[in-house]
Amino acid sequence: MKKSIIYITSLVVLVSFFQQSCEKYHQPSEFIEEESALANAADVETATIGTYAVLKNAAYVRSGHFLMEYPGDAVAQGQASGDDLTRAYRYTHINTSDHSTNFWAQSYKVVAAANKVIGYVPDDASPSLLQLKGENLFLRALMHFNLVRIFGRPYTQGQGANLGVPILRDDLTDEEIDVIVRSSVKDVYSFIISDLLKAADLMSENKSNSFASKEVAYALLARVYLYMEDNINAIKYATLVLNSPRYTLLQGSDYAAYFRMVPENNRETIFGIRHTKVEDRGMSSIGSMYNSADASGKPVGQGVTGWAEIYASVKYYDLLNKYPHDLRNSFVVPYTVGGVLQYNQKLTPVVPMYYVNKYSFQEDVVNLSSPVYIRLAELYLIRAEANAKQGNVDESLADVNKLRERAGLKGAELYTKQKITQDNKDILDVVLEERFLELAFEGHRAYDLFRNNRSLIRDYPGTHSLSNTPTTNVHQEIKPTDKRVVFFVPQAEINRNTKLEQNP
Repeated sequence: MKKSIIYITSLVVLVSFFQQSCEKYHQPSEFIEEESALANAADVETATIGTYAVLKNAAYVRSGHFLMEYPGDAVAQGQASGDDLTRAYRYTHINTSDHSTNFWAQSYKVVAAANKVIGYVPDDASPSLLQLKGENLFLRALMHFNLVRIFGRPYTQGQGANLGVPILRDDLTDEEIDVIVRSSVKDVYSFIISDLLKAADLMSENKSNSFASKEVAYALLARVYLYMEDNINAIKYATLVLNSPRYTLLQGSDYAAYFRMVPENNRETIFGIRHTKVEDRGMSSIGSMYNSADASGKPVGQGVTGWAEIYASVKYYDLLNKYPHDLRNSFVVPYTVGGVLQYNQKLTPVVPMYYVNKYSFQEDVVNLSSPVYIRLAELYLIRAEANAKQGNVDESLADVNKLRERAGLKGAELYTKQKITQDNKDILDVVLEERFLELAFEGHRAYDLFRNNRSLIRDYPGTHSLSNTPTTNVHQEIKPTDKRVVFFVPQAEINRNTKLEQNP
């Protein structure tokens, strides 16, 4: 079996080949052609490489980022856009959303591709084949988890009784897929957990963090259990990852340059979606929406190297700048000219241009990045939140303070029980605020609020003001029970399969 580096270099070559073989599974209403069935172990390896290649498609990575991050309050859209991403930001969803349609279709392409391997490899196969089966089980679980986050209500609302998404198993027939229905959120979560537990059992190789492994499955399990408020299991699986010698928190200048590193050189990243220099998407990248900069990293005007239409919100920037020496300030760079902060003038009130560089400058290429999906800091925060909900305040604070210390905070800047009381907070407030600071722009914030029954509040300039009357009213509140918390099922899918029920 080739090692990870072979997989990485092979991905680019196999994108075109494997996407052609996957054209049959754009949606869960379509299935695998028999003639594309696997024949031997070499096919399994090739197919698995191809599945990772399908995952990297912009329809998944870019559209998914817009759907998961732009509904949050760490971001501010500085101008109205003809792109459907504006609706994701403003919560003005439609059932023909380009990004929702792209994401749904590409997610099920990945699932269908993974199902080929899962169905082909028996549970008594060789360790190398079981590793590949485990990787595909992880990818299938990952797709279902992000789908149910976007199109299904939070698990904590009704304990999973609400509509989730279709579960695309590897043993479904053509006839069953033609009339597939949306499973409950609870059933989708159960399916995800089953896949991840089995994946962890099957995987025995420590590949690079661009590929699944036992610890990667454990890390996603910890997140899934946290979303379910199964705090005991969230703590258990987070701790398994935190105790692994494979990972460590980056420190100092390494942390400040975190997102510029290639994933395999970054010991904090648990799983990322690797992009090489030849896969730089330029102005179509995630980073181009947040940033425009010259080769040295100095911010420049809109449209030079990036569209720079989405900024760090005033709410986030002010919280971050409570401590200017916090290393996390490295990820937000105000666009200034002659020392004067610039504003996007296309709205009233105008929006300050706080550029974000978490998706820029990998290998010194302005718009190149390998989006990080899971990293060690999140596992500390998962354990901190779960311990907070279990009443284990000391343990929760220890994990929060570990990240604050890593960010350069010390002394009175760290949390104690006394400080929490003085600040008129509770332990969950502290954890969620630290998640806001640490994980901003990584697709977590809206989910963190809604699954904890908290409203998302925007009291800062941005295009959300266009949803209100008068347009100068920048206040927007999205309650966790609001219908707009979830996106519509793409109408194209319902047209193909009338058994799919639409979100209200």
